[in-house]
Amino acid sequence: MPHRPHTTTLQNVARGVLGTFMVFAGTGHLTFARREFQAQVPDFVPGDKDTTVLASGVVEIGLGLALLLLKGKNRRRMGIGLAAFYAAVFPGNVHQYTERISAFGLDTDAKRLARLFFQPVLMGAALYSTGALQPLTKPKRQNANG
Repeated sequence: MPHRPHTTTLQNVARGVLGTFMVFAGTGHLTFARREFQAQVPDFVPGDKDTTVLASGVVEIGLGLALLLLKGKNRRRMGIGLAAFYAAVFPGNVHQYTERISAFGLDTDAKRLARLFFQPVLMGAALYSTGALQPLTKPKRQNANG
């Protein structure tokens, strides 16, 4: 019988908060924060910045809903995928810092620099809340033959 990943109450709460945050942020991409998200798109990203923001908003909503709804091994895969997404958008945060772009209340170099250190926290939260770290932290079982 395959092992079903188990998550704790704290992981479930963290996943709920993170999933809700993703749906909210994705909605912001499509509506009220669209211009501020455009400021984070690095110049090396091909195409129109608004199109990039709209597409990433749709992806964020999808990731957030998947985070809230998926179960078992798919939930773990979702955590890995979300952590990869956070890594993929990190250059936007670096762009905001290096170009000194004020958006989302990040109006000083210190605030923009502090934001850079928050991205690994989001990555860790995605991995932790979905149980994606469990295979790395549990000792492997040895079979009866050795």
